[in-house]
Amino acid sequence: MLEKIFDPQSAEPRLYVAWEKAGAFRPDVNPDGAPYTIVIPPPNVTGSLHMGHALNNTLQDVLCRFERMRGRAVLWQPGTDHAGIATQMVVERQLNERQQKRTDFSRDEFIQKVWEWRHESGGAIINQLKRLGASCDWSRERFTMGDNGEPDDQMVRAVMKVFVDLYNGGLIYRAKRLVNWDPHFQTAISDLEVENKDVPGHMWHFKYPLAGGETYEYVEKDEDGNETLRETRDYISIATTRPETMLGDGAVAVHPKDERYAPIVGKLCEIPVGPKEHRRLIPIITDDYPDPEFGSGAVKITGAHDFNDYQVAKRGDIPMYRLMDWKGALRNDGQPYAEEAQKAQALLSETGTLDENYVDAINLVPDEYRGLDRFEARKRVVADIHADGLMIMVEDKKIMQPFGDRSGVVIEPMLTDQWFADAKTLAEPAIKAVEEGKTRFVPENWTKTYYQWMRNIEPWCISRQLWWGHRIPAWYGPERNAEGSAFRHTRLFVAETESQALKLATDFYEKDNPGVRVSISETGSVAPVSHVNEDGSLGRFKSVRIFQDRAVLDTWFSSGLWPFSTLGWPDASEGEGDKANLVNKHYPTTVLVTAFDIIFFWVARMMMQGIHFMKDVPFHDVYIHALVLDEKGQKMSKSKGNVIDPLGLIDKYGADPLRFTLAAMAAQGRNIRLSEQRIEGYRNFSTKLWNAARFVEMNECAVDPDFDPSKANETLNKWIIHELRACVAETTEALEGYRFNDAAGAIYRFTWNTFCDWHLEFAKPILQGTDGPAKAETRAATAFVLDEILKLLHPFMPYITEELWGTRAKREAHLIVTSWPTAAGLPISEEAAAEMNGVIDLISEIRSVRQTVDLPAGEKFPMLYIEDGTAIGKCLPTHRELIERLARLDGIRTIAETDAPKGVALVSGGSTFVLDVAGSVDLAAVTKRLEKEVTKAEKEISVIDKKLGNPKFVDKAPQEVVDEQKERRAGYAEQREKLAAALTRLSG
Repeated sequence: MLEKIFDPQSAEPRLYVAWEKAGAFRPDVNPDGAPYTIVIPPPNVTGSLHMGHALNNTLQDVLCRFERMRGRAVLWQPGTDHAGIATQMVVERQLNERQQKRTDFSRDEFIQKVWEWRHESGGAIINQLKRLGASCDWSRERFTMGDNGEPDDQMVRAVMKVFVDLYNGGLIYRAKRLVNWDPHFQTAISDLEVENKDVPGHMWHFKYPLAGGETYEYVEKDEDGNETLRETRDYISIATTRPETMLGDGAVAVHPKDERYAPIVGKLCEIPVGPKEHRRLIPIITDDYPDPEFGSGAVKITGAHDFNDYQVAKRGDIPMYRLMDWKGALRNDGQPYAEEAQKAQALLSETGTLDENYVDAINLVPDEYRGLDRFEARKRVVADIHADGLMIMVEDKKIMQPFGDRSGVVIEPMLTDQWFADAKTLAEPAIKAVEEGKTRFVPENWTKTYYQWMRNIEPWCISRQLWWGHRIPAWYGPERNAEGSAFRHTRLFVAETESQALKLATDFYEKDNPGVRVSISETGSVAPVSHVNEDGSLGRFKSVRIFQDRAVLDTWFSSGLWPFSTLGWPDASEGEGDKANLVNKHYPTTVLVTAFDIIFFWVARMMMQGIHFMKDVPFHDVYIHALVLDEKGQKMSKSKGNVIDPLGLIDKYGADPLRFTLAAMAAQGRNIRLSEQRIEGYRNFSTKLWNAARFVEMNECAVDPDFDPSKANETLNKWIIHELRACVAETTEALEGYRFNDAAGAIYRFTWNTFCDWHLEFAKPILQGTDGPAKAETRAATAFVLDEILKLLHPFMPYITEELWGTRAKREAHLIVTSWPTAAGLPISEEAAAEMNGVIDLISEIRSVRQTVDLPAGEKFPMLYIEDGTAIGKCLPTHRELIERLARLDGIRTIAETDAPKGVALVSGGSTFVLDVAGSVDLAAVTKRLEKEVTKAEKEISVIDKKLGNPKFVDKAPQEVVDEQKERRAGYAEQREKLAAALTRLSG
């Protein structure tokens, strides 16, 4: 016996445990089924469920439950990402609360503390996903760092093998390149982890004096070539938003067609900062980068601290100098500035490609600025230039500034030694795979985004200066300098394990140093022990210590292997049995469900690495879902106070209403505007379903395993089975096409409207009447259709449907593993559908007219049918009592058209009917009211059309505001049409 209400708080955990206990989430629940595989976008181990996760995982679960019920061997592969920066930040924050910091511990000690946190507190999001109802195969849960981070862990081995293979193939290399540097975390980060924001700032204009006091005629002209300014200058004007970087300038660049500076191209100018007697001279060069129309048209080139400048410097072989340390302070190392500036000046005379070692070897920070924070140094530099009379002006203006998305500090472009992957080469087959249709994006428009990124891809910086993460498997050993008197740690040994690195090093050094002892150092650069020759020079090595690179891999490097590393690779590819079968069966995966903002972070990298190592695409389809916004169309953020917590909603309403809301609103290409009212509305839907099941139970509509829908005799039952068939077909087709909203809409309409509102109402007289064949058949048909509804709804609302399934009858199997309905197994009954839908249309039309004309709700009116011989007229005698009851009519009478009285006319099924209201309603007053409301609606439409017709409004207003106006217009237009139709119905 069903309880009066469904209690999700008690039912959901009980049902979830039952599913897990039954092994319902495992692919072998359908051992003979075709594989269907989804890898979960691994949430950060530090994360908690937010609305984006809720949407993403709801859609994945809908697909998995749907395909599982269709007999597929479904593997929904779960796991979490070790989240390098985020996890290290969490553990460091805990240490700070105990007045400790990371550097109080050795690297190994700190990493051990991270593992302790991971085992105690990390991965809370997994339990939160279970609350949502996610039917992942949790027995296969994976972590990108493995179970314990040990070298023998399969997930670790996969990462190490990929790195080594790519390195040996020339696709990974170490180089000095400009990267985004986060001074807070003291690590490189990717472009995708940088948030560019408009902030208040300044543009400083300075004079760079020409060397030796030279002068030139500076001339400006208008568009017609007329001279507007001419003056003799002994300087070139430069504008910058970062004066502290002037210290590292390598040149000043102007456009080759900029006639203003033609006389001084090739000359030298002086950087206007630092001790006057040691100020450096830099060349004035030409390059296409400067815009003659912007600022002065002249640009200082600081290649080590600006991405655009870096490209100019590479093209022109211009020296680049690192000015800052890893904390964002000006360097405080090296020799006095006078000596360092002299070294830099000497570089100007060198020809050919410069040896990049000078970048770090020369410190061009004047002694008085060394050690200053970069922003404090900026103030000092500006003040000193101003005091020297070389400032032209200062503009207050908004500037675009890069911030670390996690640290929140200003990112500093920094020229550093990093590891890179040759993304361009790896991208080529990944681009081709999409071009050839091996992988497709849904919606298709995201293909363009993918191409744009991949076809313009830059080398991928894969190293991070963190402690937590996959440590780069590269070891450095000593090499003798050319003169043989000193050593540099520049010999590189790349291997999957420490023991393999030792063997590589031993084999290398033993060639010239028989009997050499090679060991591992944990402290970094350590000089080797050598024999000393009789002349005092150093001989062969006696012992050598190598040390491992201290950087770790970018988190996305390991998560890029997710579709195959989680299936047991590389072990699976090298052996037989279960592991090999798993990867062979489930790779490539079927579909990836993800958000557009990680197409670059993750999707592209899985494509590159999957194709390279598995020789096939990692997934056939990529479904890109939209964003979840608040009800006003704004992004959710804590600062705005508009964050909607999915766990709070689950506590309040249960998981099913939240899931159904997200799926019902997941239209392709449209963001979701979420409000709690919508979730409350779908909670009412679940209540409607529960009450319908109770009604079915109370009327003894028991499940009959022998019921054959194709042998139904009653028109009512033929009709509901016919409509069920259409719903099954529509829902199935929509889910196959990733049209979640269409699938949810189809089953919602059938359940609420067709089944609950109409079928159960139509069935009441039969179910509550005398026993007989009609009653028995209607009971069985009603129970059958309710069972099919539960199946169709299960992927969206798994908990309430499973509860009803198990409570209504004794079942051997859970609903989760029951077969999905098929339209082919249900009969078509066009005649019954036409008859019953005609009745529904007539009742609906009468109800609509009553509401629009504002007839008294409790009053019954006679209805007159103008006889015309149509189908609806012929079925009136059969359904007269039903129509009178549900449309609140005081009888139905057939008349000739010439006898029609004054009243409210309506047309349904091609026939004309008249509600005889003349004695109760003032038709003239109703007409006047409706005309007034039509005028009001048209006025509102006119106002909105004026706004939408204004390009300034459409272009400048936030998109959510424009969308709101369009929605309001559609609402008023619909209202106008209904009112106009009502006016035409009034007669007399």
